[in-house]
Amino acid sequence: MTDKILVLYGSYRSDRMGVRLADYIVAGLTARGAEAELIDAKAIGLPMLDRMYKEYPKGEAPPAMKALAEKIRAADAFVFVTGEYNWGPQPGLKNLTDHFLEEWFWRPAAIASYSRGRFSGVRAGTVWHGILSEMGMVVISSVLAVGPIAGTLDADGRPIEDAGAALNRAFPRFADDLAWWTQAANVQRASKAPPY
Repeated sequence: MTDKILVLYGSYRSDRMGVRLADYIVAGLTARGAEAELIDAKAIGLPMLDRMYKEYPKGEAPPAMKALAEKIRAADAFVFVTGEYNWGPQPGLKNLTDHFLEEWFWRPAAIASYSRGRFSGVRAGTVWHGILSEMGMVVISSVLAVGPIAGTLDADGRPIEDAGAALNRAFPRFADDLAWWTQAANVQRASKAPPY
């Protein structure tokens, strides 16, 4: 069975660089046999949260929200690619995530962070652990932290220089950890209904 993995990215900036990391992860997971898809919050363009998907009467949610809800429900796992804004998560990615709840339940999530500087977005990545756990996901222990992003990946998401080589060395463990939890969650959901 091919794992379906959504790679979620949330920068709305005009000169965004984190999409390089999102593209790298999609390519890396695809090369390992997964069905990986980039979910770009800016491209989807959900409004600021007013109503969650579940709060709309049946058939009345905006089409983009309904389509994304179906993709989330069909996914086996998620990777959240986060930059760091003032030590916290990007509002675009958080807004996209908050539109849904039960759709995320009982699947693993991984966190990949980045920044222009040496801290690699790890402070935002740490905040995401609690957010994703509260939203019903199992957050894997392996993380990717990339910084400076411009010195690690080129505009096409290809590794460059020593930092890119380090990312290539770190990625297999990250992907293996996500694959293990994805398979474990799939087996458990198939053998026993979630408790709620």
